[in-house]
Amino acid sequence: MNAQFKKGALEICVLTSIASKDQYGYELAQRISRKIQIADGTLYPLLRRLTKEEYLTTYFTSSSEGPQRKYYSLTSRGQKRMKALIDEWKHFTHSVNLLIEEGITSE
Repeated sequence: MNAQFKKGALEICVLTSIASKDQYGYELAQRISRKIQIADGTLYPLLRRLTKEEYLTTYFTSSSEGPQRKYYSLTSRGQKRMKALIDEWKHFTHSVNLLIEEGITSE
């Protein structure tokens, strides 16, 4: 998949994944990677930015498998951001699909 497509969609994927349940970074990376291949260094800078912008909050929980895990949780501000991005995404993809159909039918 085109890297620019993924870059634009990754924020929506992160927010919607965390909206379904709080997750730690590795868990989130695994979940997203099952559907979209992402580079190793892509996710954590995005998580830091979303936390800094107060779309996410973090907390630590002990783990039986090693050190504490840093969990990410969606804030009410993050919920609003997620809904706005989903609306934009739906409008964008609808418009692109129309253009594709117009291009195909004009051949």
